[in-house]
Amino acid sequence: MMFKIQIFVMFWGTYGYDLIPRIEECGITCTQGFLCKIQASTNIFNSFCHHAPTSLSPTNLRSMKVWTVMKCMGQNQCSLHLSVKGTLHLDESIRGMEICALSVDTQKSKCVNVIISRNVHVKLAGRKVKMQFNCFEVSAGQHFYVTMRTIPNYCGIKLSQEYDVEDCRNIDVARNIPMCFDGKMAYEVDRVQNIISVNISNLVQGTDYYVRLCRQWFVCEDEGPVTLIQKKDTVKSVSLQYTQVLPCLCIEAWPAISDARRIQICPFKNDTKALWDNIHYNPVTQMLAWEAACPVHVTVSLCQLMQTDDRCVDLEKTSKTTPEKVKYSRVDAHPRLCMKFTNKYGSWVRCPFGHENFQAWKMRLAVMKEQIEVSFTSHPEAQFSVIVCNRTDSSSCNSTGIHQLIPVDGSSSISLNISRKMCDPDLCIQGWRTDVDYSLPSYICDLPCISSIQSQEHYENSLSILSLVVLLAVLVTVMALLGHKLASVLDRKGHEEESTADIKIQRIKSITSLH
Repeated sequence: MMFKIQIFVMFWGTYGYDLIPRIEECGITCTQGFLCKIQASTNIFNSFCHHAPTSLSPTNLRSMKVWTVMKCMGQNQCSLHLSVKGTLHLDESIRGMEICALSVDTQKSKCVNVIISRNVHVKLAGRKVKMQFNCFEVSAGQHFYVTMRTIPNYCGIKLSQEYDVEDCRNIDVARNIPMCFDGKMAYEVDRVQNIISVNISNLVQGTDYYVRLCRQWFVCEDEGPVTLIQKKDTVKSVSLQYTQVLPCLCIEAWPAISDARRIQICPFKNDTKALWDNIHYNPVTQMLAWEAACPVHVTVSLCQLMQTDDRCVDLEKTSKTTPEKVKYSRVDAHPRLCMKFTNKYGSWVRCPFGHENFQAWKMRLAVMKEQIEVSFTSHPEAQFSVIVCNRTDSSSCNSTGIHQLIPVDGSSSISLNISRKMCDPDLCIQGWRTDVDYSLPSYICDLPCISSIQSQEHYENSLSILSLVVLLAVLVTVMALLGHKLASVLDRKGHEEESTADIKIQRIKSITSLH
């Protein structure tokens, strides 16, 4: 079968791309004087090779060449094909050639047998035949493994070549192959109503378009329904609802054509803040976990949030690097126990227990006579350790050797004997959970000095005694003054009675002398 080939000269022009050679028909051609026929390759046994006769050598097949050609049915309605050319040195034992193209992407193989007809007037042995086949239809950007071998298949007589089909970056391909027609996409985001409005322009005439939201992982996974823009629609726009701002949330649009190229835009690609919020805690198993909502390379660690500043100091041996999920077992739900996320763009801290839904255990201190009593309250049941320590900085405290273990079920307390001389302002009580793998200590510092307490009690006792003595003295004085006053009154009254009696006697005497 003969066919006409129309070839455009390949060049590098001002547009910076290669023109693809055009063909009007596809088929097989052979060197003049030979008749080549195409048969479907259905004989599976030809995939197994046979020992070659001594008259054959690897040079019986030579000079294989592969390139891309384009066949067009109308404006912008073209298809791509592989054109394979090779030379076969004939032998009495060779009937033809098998040409195969294996897609490395799909692992699908296309094969064709080219049979050379024998002419009784022409001796085939020793003759050379050039064959060219260009009917392997391919897609832009596909990667192929092309082979040529004899029929029958003789071991060691084979040619192979890898070949990449031009992709949509080639302007000639982009302008003429429908799968490369991606149109233009514009969008607007309404962050109040969580809506993305998408408009498609420069559409292929007479073609429907699909638009969707997807979350980009290894492939872009559906994030909601796929919306169809029909070719009859006068308005080429749709509204897509989203639930969360994520850097891997993308808009995809593509024409309703097999293997069509897809436009993809990710409007929130710089918004990574929401990635660190997907933290979960199971209070029963005490498991703390974070799962990535998008592919991200990040180092995760547990850290302690400082009270004096915004620093979060990493806990030892908690750093993990993973793109997907991190778990920590037996974690204390402490309000200052946080997760830190670090990548090349910076660090972010999230504190999942820093709100009222998680009631952490509490440590309290009370002074009881010559002892300091430490008490704990915890729900559920927990176990604690207590030490007296000298605090050296905001995150470390060196033990003084006093240590006690406290089991707590609801509430419990313990008394610690602290020497009178322990009045250092850096002296602290440190308590922490010992029944979990990850816990933060709590501190109570600026302890009341026991000697000062006793001096205060001695002073208060002395003041009480002095007050009692003064009160008694005042009472005695008042009683003495009252006695003296009473005595004076009684003495005056006695003198008045004596004067009255003398007057009465004088009156009686006067009356007697008159008589």
